[in-house]
This record gives sequence, C-alpha cells and structure tokens, in this order.
Amino acid sequence: MAGKTAGLEDLSVAFVTEPVAAADWLIAAPVVFCLMAGAVLLMLRKRTDLQPLIAIPALVVLNGLTLGLLAHVVLNGTVTMTMGRWLPPFGISFTVDPLSGFFAATSALVALAAGIYGRSDVDHSGRRYGFYPFLLLIMAGVLGAFLTGDIFNLYVWFEVLLISSFGLLVLGSERAQLDGGVKYAFLNLIATTLFLVATGYLYGLFGTLNMADIAIKASELRGTAPLMTLVALFLLAFAMKAAAFPVNFWLPASYHTPRLVVSALFAGLLTKVGIYALLRILGMLFPIEREELALIIAIAAALTMVLGVMGALAQNDIRRALGFLVISGIGVMMAGLALGSPAGFSGAIFYAAHSMVVMTALYFAVGIGARLGGSFNLTSAGGLYARNATLAMLTLMLFLSVSGLPPFSGFWPKVVLVKASLDVGAWWLAGAILVTGLLTTITVGRIWALAYWRPSPEEGRLEATQEIASAEINVPGSLPRGTVVALAGLVILTVAAGIWPEPVLKLSQDAALGLLDPSDYVLSVFPGEVSQ
Repeated sequence: MAGKTAGLEDLSVAFVTEPVAAADWLIAAPVVFCLMAGAVLLMLRKRTDLQPLIAIPALVVLNGLTLGLLAHVVLNGTVTMTMGRWLPPFGISFTVDPLSGFFAATSALVALAAGIYGRSDVDHSGRRYGFYPFLLLIMAGVLGAFLTGDIFNLYVWFEVLLISSFGLLVLGSERAQLDGGVKYAFLNLIATTLFLVATGYLYGLFGTLNMADIAIKASELRGTAPLMTLVALFLLAFAMKAAAFPVNFWLPASYHTPRLVVSALFAGLLTKVGIYALLRILGMLFPIEREELALIIAIAAALTMVLGVMGALAQNDIRRALGFLVISGIGVMMAGLALGSPAGFSGAIFYAAHSMVVMTALYFAVGIGARLGGSFNLTSAGGLYARNATLAMLTLMLFLSVSGLPPFSGFWPKVVLVKASLDVGAWWLAGAILVTGLLTTITVGRIWALAYWRPSPEEGRLEATQEIASAEINVPGSLPRGTVVALAGLVILTVAAGIWPEPVLKLSQDAALGLLDPSDYVLSVFPGEVSQ
C-alpha cells in the first residue's frame, strides 16, 4: 500500500498481512548475528587460541551487514521489519532510518578495530574471562538499541549492553577494576531505573511503546497529558547514560581502570547510545517539549563541554584526561540537540560519528604509547617521538582531530554547530564550542609535549615499570602489528572524513531531516492511505 502524507495527524494505522520481504531480514541480521557469534565464542571460552580467529572474521561479516543495511536505507528509505504476526503497534519492530543505519555502521567499524587491537592487548586470562564473547554481546546491545523501533525494547537492549559492559569492565578482576566497576554499575543502574520508570509512565499515558505510534499520538495528548514530566525523566536518564553534566561523575571514576581496548570501546560507543536515545526520543517524538527545555539543555551542554575539558587539562594520567575529553565531546553533541534545527541535529550526528572513531583511536594510541614508554603518567612519560615517529604522528593527527582542527573529521561538525548557534542568536553557545576547542588543543598539546616531544626522563623508571605491570600492558618496547593496524585504520577514517566530508555531511543531514519530519519513519511502520 502507498499513500501521500499531509502530516502525522493525518496518518491512519493500516495493518498489512503480506510476509516480510527477503531483503528486510537484513534489518535484524546484525543483532541476530552478534548474538549467535557471541554464543559460539562463549561455548569456546576455553579455546582461547581460536577465539580471535573466529571473532575477527565475524566482526568483518558484521561490518558487511551494517554497511549493506545502510546502503539499503540510503537507496530505499526507512525500512521496518516486525517479528512474527503481531503487527505494529503490538509486535516487536525494528525500524532503520538514516540515523540508526549510520550509527550502526560506524559502531561496527569501531568494534572491528577493537577486536583486532584486543588480539594483542588481551592475554590468555582475559580471553578466558570472556573478552571476545562480551565484545560480540555488547555489540548486540548497541546495534539493538540503534535499530529498534520500540521504547521498551530500547530498554532491553540497554540492559544487554550494560550487562556485557560489566563483564568487560572487570576483565581480570583487579582491585582497581572492581572499584571502577562498582561505581560504573551503581550509577548506571540508577539511570536504568529512571529509564524504566519513564517507560512505564509513557505506556500509562499513550497505551503503546512503538515509536511511530507515539509520534502519531503525541500531538493528540499534548494538551491533556503531563508530557513535560515524562520528557524530563527521559532527559535525566539518558543524560546520565551519556555522561552529561551534572550526572557525569561515573565516567572519570571508571573508564581508566579496565584494559585499554575496553576503555576504547566504552569511550567510542557507550555514551553515544545515550546521545542516540536523546536525539530519537526528544528530537523525533517530543519536539515541542524539547523546544521548551532547549535552554536547560544548552546550559548543560556548555557546562559539560567546558568543565569536561578543564578536567582533562588538570589530569596527570593520560587515561583520565581522555575520559574527561569524552565528557567534553558529549557536551558538543548536546549543543546540537539544544539547537533543534536541521543544522544543529546534523552537526550533533556528525560529531557523534566522529567521536566514535577518534576517541576509540586515541585510547589505542595511548595504549601503544604506554608499551613504548612504560607509563601513562605525564611525569614519567617521554621520548615517544624518538622511539617511534610514525606512532607519534598518528597520535598527533588524532589530537588535532579531537581539537576540531582542519583537515580532520572534528573540524566540520564544529563549524556546522557554531554556524547553527549564531543563526539563532545563541552566541554564548557558539563561544562555548570555540573555547572548548581552544582548551582541548591546549590539553592535547600538553600531552604531546610531555609524553612525545620531551626526552624520556630517567627518574621515575621504577615507578613506571610497576605501573605497567599493574595495568597488564605488554612489555615496553613491543609493538604488535594488530594494534598498529587498528590504530592506522581509524586514523585513515578521520583523515578521509576531514578531507572529503561531503558523504558524511549528507548522511548527517538526511538523518537530521528524518528526526525533524518523521513521516517516512511512521509510514514505514504503518503503511496506509491518508485519512482525510
């Protein structure tokens, strides 16, 4: 069935009984594949020699599935698959639009890099504890969150990735890992509880949890239902998941404790799922309420940006500094959410994809640097440029990209967001983005000067050796090929997106328009004639 649309209010629910097209199974294939691959790896948990030989090819296949799904969406528009014969809004639906397809494909690339890097970063004990099964299962949760069209199932996939992240966080059961894991678990469970409360409240108001159905009914209930209370609950829950100010204190307390590959995966993916949920629910389902909360979101965004980068500047441990830079980047994305314009949303989406790649790569670079230099501490680190100039230059490219300087991927979304801020007269928000970029440049410049350009200090070498042993990093001076391949691949992506940004800008703009006008999303779930 086909029809024209004159607005969401005019869309009627029309159920279809035709079987799902064969191509539509591609919609659920990435999640199903991750669950199946994770189960196989779990059964082979004692065969630690086989796990990377299975997991890395599986991640290559996963990239093929997500890129194929993104191409399918770009060519054919938003697509939906409903499980079984329970049709929307009663059944479980996966709906993929440009936003979810773009994020899914980017996250799969990051996971592949983590799988390759983990082959040398995770030892026999870490594999026995389940690094590769947890990696595939956390990807099932991340992809399920991106692809689902149902808010309760969004909660379910959050739980899947949360449980898997617990396993990765305490890999090795060291004291620091357990301490960080307790803080991470406690504060994330508070956010999950708020999410569940908000979901129950939403169901009580709407009688449905299907996102397309909510998009239709929201305008009808806006005058009678307390939607602002509902949206405030969602905002608080997902802001905590995304590590936005003032509910971001769990991230710097935990992200420096696990293995480097785990920290890299968390920095690249987990907070971005919270940003995705904010864009989807506030941007697409409740745009009027988002508009009323725009000033609060903008203030939180500015404080997240500035305080995050100031926290990074104050750190002497490079891993802790990177954790604060993750927080600062979340503020940039929330600035786009606050603006609510096509340019604001597209800038936030572009920056989120950039951050997935660059923050993951930065943790990789820090891990490789620690192998060469023997320390994460700026007091005892030094001489990395003399030891390996190629690594130093790759790291410098990432530092420039995270600062938002050309010709790297971080430059373009910041340009878009600054212009979008000035277009609506929010000069102070544009100023916060620019000041954050300046402070980030100073922060990474300090790290570069002390850890890379400065000659290696002789003092503190015993302390550095003890630190490297406690962190279970490989012997200083060794440089496994897989770690360099993973790092170089991500650096190539950020350089390519900086030099040739048009494809990423186009995807981001299409994704933003899909949020602002969800008619295609709704019609994908409820194909039907327009009722006049």
